[in-house]
Parts: sequence; structure tokens; C-alpha cells
Amino acid sequence: MYGLIGKMRARTGKRDELLGILLDSSGAMPGCLSYVIAKDPADADAIWISEVWDSSASHKASLQLPEVQAAISRAMPIIAGFETSIETEPVGGLGLGR
Repeated sequence: MYGLIGKMRARTGKRDELLGILLDSSGAMPGCLSYVIAKDPADADAIWISEVWDSSASHKASLQLPEVQAAISRAMPIIAGFETSIETEPVGGLGLGR
């Protein structure tokens, strides 16, 4: 399995709009086992995204999906930056099996 955990910053006051775009575009993504978007309770403009994929190749392929490309285009103007991005190697857990 392949995992990513990242912190993204929305432009001031735009976090809910960014959350909406990300949630609307997180439908069928082949190979995606988990995609969780969370508000940072200590930072009004930050969000955390946790992803688990069956492989890094599936994640890379997802970036070419028309729905994902459209979401990226809609989100870019309100993204202030990416603060943290960590690759992980998930070994299992609730919903993921072993």
C-alpha cells in the first residue's frame, strides 16, 4: 500500500470553499482505499488530507482523471500553499485490512 498525509493551506477565509471542491471530487478513484479530508482545529485556513492507495502508480494515475484535473483547476486559485507532505507505507487498519 501507498499513503500520503499532507497539510494544505487555503487563502484566508476560503477553507470551506476548498473543502467543498475536494469533497465533491473525491468520488470513484481506482485504487483509492481511503481519502479523508479534515479541518485543522488550530488553524482556520488549514486542512489535512490523508490518503491510502493500493499503489503509488494508482495515485499517480488518479491525477490524470478528468474529475481530478477539473478539481485541481477549480482549487488552485484558492490554495495558498502546501506545508507538509509525507509519504507513508500503510500496513493495515480499520477499513484497510492487513
